[in-house]
Amino acid sequence: MKGKTYVVGDIHGGLKALIQVLDRATVSKDDTLIFLGDFVDGWSESPAVLDFLIALQHQQKCIFIRGNHDDLLLKWLQNDPEGFDEKMWFAHGGEASALAYQNIDFTTKEKHIHFLQSLQDYYLDDENRLFIHAGFTNLRGVAHEFFTPLFYWDRTLWEMVLAMDNELSKDGLTYPNRLKLYKEIYIGHTPVTKIEETAPVNKACVWNVDTGAAFKGKLTIMDVDTKEFWQSDALPDLYPHEKGRN
Repeated sequence: MKGKTYVVGDIHGGLKALIQVLDRATVSKDDTLIFLGDFVDGWSESPAVLDFLIALQHQQKCIFIRGNHDDLLLKWLQNDPEGFDEKMWFAHGGEASALAYQNIDFTTKEKHIHFLQSLQDYYLDDENRLFIHAGFTNLRGVAHEFFTPLFYWDRTLWEMVLAMDNELSKDGLTYPNRLKLYKEIYIGHTPVTKIEETAPVNKACVWNVDTGAAFKGKLTIMDVDTKEFWQSDALPDLYPHEKGRN
């Protein structure tokens, strides 16, 4: 029996929220889980989130996409100074991760480094649906992107679809070519709470499922085929003595 396919938004160290959404969606071992990245930085359980995901991939099919915060944590764990500003990272959720890792042993850190190195830049399924943390800029698609960190840092894709005229014809000369390449594009990275939304937002062929779990929002899991979704409690309610990225 073919299972369902779910996509999961940005977790940001909120293990309690992750456990909630998997339970509320009644995810089974036959189902495929596609995680859009940013597993860490924000709430206090970043190491525990990675432990949970590492174990989960042995129970069912999981696809793990690289987020910018996952890349930042990897640089910090490896003492890699290139393109890394620890002060800025601390200000954007990294401090919670650094504090949490004070109690993590060397062997576990090595396991986490290996996991973070194994993350995919994107995933393209057999229905031509693209799953990516942030976006891409090349008009011919992800396979042609010159500067690959854009996969987990870009915001132009989301800003473009937000600004588009909904009446713009796909056959028109000014219709963005990036939106003609894939059946659907699933992203996280920029919380929809920034446009005062609390549920996944669909613009053109783009679905944004980052519902602000790093801040005051909830974590979301969505059935890719039916678009039904389930959410956790608001993260500040799950971690009442923490600030997250607020």
